[in-house]
Amino acid sequence: MSRRSKKHSWHLPGWAWWIGVAAVLAAYVYFFYYIFVGPFGFRWRALYGDVNYPAGYEIHGIDISHHQGDIDWEELRDKGLINETPIRFIMIKATEGATTVDENFKENFYQAREYGFTRGAYHFYSVYSSARQQANFFIKNVKLERGDLPPVLDVEHKPKYQSDQEFKASIMEWLNTVESHYKVKPIIYTYYKFKLQYLSDPVFDQYPYWIAHYYVDKVEYEGPWKFWQHTDVGRLPGIKGNVDFNIYNGSFYELRKLTIGGVEQIGEKAYED
Repeated sequence: MSRRSKKHSWHLPGWAWWIGVAAVLAAYVYFFYYIFVGPFGFRWRALYGDVNYPAGYEIHGIDISHHQGDIDWEELRDKGLINETPIRFIMIKATEGATTVDENFKENFYQAREYGFTRGAYHFYSVYSSARQQANFFIKNVKLERGDLPPVLDVEHKPKYQSDQEFKASIMEWLNTVESHYKVKPIIYTYYKFKLQYLSDPVFDQYPYWIAHYYVDKVEYEGPWKFWQHTDVGRLPGIKGNVDFNIYNGSFYELRKLTIGGVEQIGEKAYED
């Protein structure tokens, strides 16, 4: 007696199929918003656009880390121009969290001063260690001198376990600890949506603000600011690959006056343009 094999076919109900389609579309919309529109979108959008040069600003600079590799400092000094103007300042990544020193920091920090650039050092804030630990780690590894820009706190993420108020208190702890050591108010770097969402308390307005905001003709943030990182796809002689371009919102004299010691204590060279 033979048995005829039966093939079983499974059919999803119509409503289940539509739910699946809706879920896929929702995931796509979320992904698109998060990458291209949301708070971190400025870093991704820059990969697909041209360098823009904000009008009305004369003081240009860059920020660098180990991602730029070994820099030809002589070529950068002699041929590095942004919008036909020389580079005046260089922000250099120093530390991250409470355990990491950027592998090129010491070399970059030394060479920037040797080749005549106004230099600054920044710390990338981590969500995995306390603000005090991070501040002390920065202080331990960064020896700022007269003529250097104030220390910079690069803050782009908020720990999920902290409330907004706890996060603000942590940022203030880093700022106060660092200010107490260097005797100068640190600079806060972040992107403008993060500033509005988490650092909008008036207590932060006392600090110089360095804003990251790409693909706009002018900064949309209505508060005061000192620096504007307007693209991360800049190209310069002496640097392989892309580099961030920045402008300073003021004159060269005002930039030098912002440095540790101020222009009055640095000497007549600080007045030179």
